[in-house]
Amino acid sequence: MPATITIGALAERTGVSPSALRFYESEGLIHATRSEGGQRRYTRDTIRRVSFIRVAQQVGLRLEEINTALASLPDARTPTERDWHRLSASWRPRLDEQIAMLERLRDRLDACIGCGCLSLKVCHIVNPHDVVSERGPGPRYVLDGDRL
Repeated sequence: MPATITIGALAERTGVSPSALRFYESEGLIHATRSEGGQRRYTRDTIRRVSFIRVAQQVGLRLEEINTALASLPDARTPTERDWHRLSASWRPRLDEQIAMLERLRDRLDACIGCGCLSLKVCHIVNPHDVVSERGPGPRYVLDGDRL
């Protein structure tokens, strides 16, 4: 049987509160066994899963997306480098899209974003009379990836 750690040790190592770990468990994101006294015990590979969850949440991914990704990992054994690579490869397009969106927001936030407010002088030049609204609602220059 692999060595296990307590919920307190998992919380300390990952920076995630015990209550959040219990929530992750209730959502099926992580799994614990119970000691004879009924205390939760986690295998050490749970540290990586929780770290993955924490980072994915920090960049704005939904628990549903995270759960789907983690479900692709094996339950009966510690995931290997190959397992994590497969997950990484499947997420690469989603992450690339997220990175591109953040870069567009960063690069355009002080300029016209195509939202229709026309509050900046440049808006009247690059989006005269809010013509970009024909493409749909919201900040079209950020959402669509158009420069102008």
